[in-house]
Amino acid sequence: MTTPAAAHAENPYGLMAALEQGGVLAWAVFIILVVMSAASWYILFTKLFEQQKIFNQGRRARTTFWQSANLREGASKLDKNSAYRQLVDDGILAQEQHTKLTDPIDQHDWMLGSLARSQGAIASRLSSGLALLATVGSTSPFVGLFGTVVGIIRALVKIGASGQASIDVVAGPVGEALIMTALGLAVAVPAVMGYNWLMRRNKAVLEELARFSNDLHGYMMSGGTVKPVTAGAAAAAAARPGAASPGGTTASGTATGMTNPGPKKI
Repeated sequence: MTTPAAAHAENPYGLMAALEQGGVLAWAVFIILVVMSAASWYILFTKLFEQQKIFNQGRRARTTFWQSANLREGASKLDKNSAYRQLVDDGILAQEQHTKLTDPIDQHDWMLGSLARSQGAIASRLSSGLALLATVGSTSPFVGLFGTVVGIIRALVKIGASGQASIDVVAGPVGEALIMTALGLAVAVPAVMGYNWLMRRNKAVLEELARFSNDLHGYMMSGGTVKPVTAGAAAAAAARPGAASPGGTTASGTATGMTNPGPKKI
């Protein structure tokens, strides 16, 4: 009397049996699909980690950078290899280079171009590897279809050789064909979904970087007088006695004079 485990091991229509019957072509298709699946999952997890890291850097930049006295102090508070640190460093470098131009252009245009190039470099790094996900998502069904075609051909050959189309003759090749189709879809669906998800998250990351870059440009062009009001700074200002309201009056209702603190040194 055979045990259930032995009966399962002797199943002639399982995955391993189908691969053994399919020969070199079936094994080649299976290995290609496994490699494509492993590569797509690797890209998915590494990109998620990279994007989450930039989101965390953005939260730290909003709470610490704009509280600094100048750009260099603020840059020192950012992570050394962060995207936000790169924007600040490139902005400082562009401001220094502008004074060395023999035929200077408008500083606003020069700074906008420099910050745009920096954002483009960050966007290029974020999108690296996503082409592989798109390739896997679009080609793995066809790789599985190739295995399906091979399985159907083998079934037809068996029918022709035996002269009959009984189920025991064609079950193996047809099962192999269906397994390859299923494997191709199992590889393609996560790759396509992961690609679309990462692209949406990349868009959110780049929007945050563009917002920070715009604030940074205004800060540098105004000598440090124009900068976004953070939640912590707004709360601290509101808690101070006699703090000015947005209309230019204090909490007691008296008008306040506004002075320009003048440009700050970088």
